[in-house]
Amino acid sequence: MKLLVLLVIGVILYFIARNYKTEKFENIKLDIKERFNGDLMNHEAGLLIALMAKVAKADGQVSELEAEMLKHTFTDISSHFENSSEIREKLKEIYEKEKNSFDNTISICEKLYKITKHDYVKRVKILEYLLNLAFIDKEFSKTEFMITEDISNALQIKKADFETLVNRFENFYRDQKNSEALSLDKAYEVLQSSANDDDSTLKKNYRNLVKKHHPDIISGQGASQDIIDQATKKLQEINQAYELVKKHRGI
Repeated sequence: MKLLVLLVIGVILYFIARNYKTEKFENIKLDIKERFNGDLMNHEAGLLIALMAKVAKADGQVSELEAEMLKHTFTDISSHFENSSEIREKLKEIYEKEKNSFDNTISICEKLYKITKHDYVKRVKILEYLLNLAFIDKEFSKTEFMITEDISNALQIKKADFETLVNRFENFYRDQKNSEALSLDKAYEVLQSSANDDDSTLKKNYRNLVKKHHPDIISGQGASQDIIDQATKKLQEINQAYELVKKHRGI
């Protein structure tokens, strides 16, 4: 079964920075489900998980987002098999084993290359999926670069295609970071505060603004409906700004 043709249509993860939206595995329908009882390290599914294990552990630790992506990948891949529960457990076993060593990375790639030898597009999509995992915590370390580059070379992917994918992710996260910074600056402006204010000052400013723009208070002052509506909109903006700053500060 051409499992990875289905699995790597685009780079999945609905939560890559919670914004990089692509196909979910659950939206891909199969007319026939495969039953596989052999060694998954001879199957595209197992080899993909093995490489994901290497990439996830490349910088020495598996982040929360990487773990979440792996969990969903186990579920999504196994759902395409009749014996899904058994396959999911085997995929988890492969991950736990393969994350502990990088010595066999190239040999795993060679196995995968043999299976996908005549499908270059599929191999590029596999690499894109692995880069998705590497970038998902918004940090692309030197070790992650090295291992994904090694995988790319072993899968005989053109250097230009590898660089194009890396640049695409780097640009996406750079743009997102800039957007977040602008949004945060705007939030402080709305709250009539600054990033240098401590939490108590921020909270005090927020409460004062709520009192000033709360529609119930405005209504009690005999204001017109238009002014009350404006106050309601302003209060929503103030609340949104406060939630953004709180999230950024971890309070």
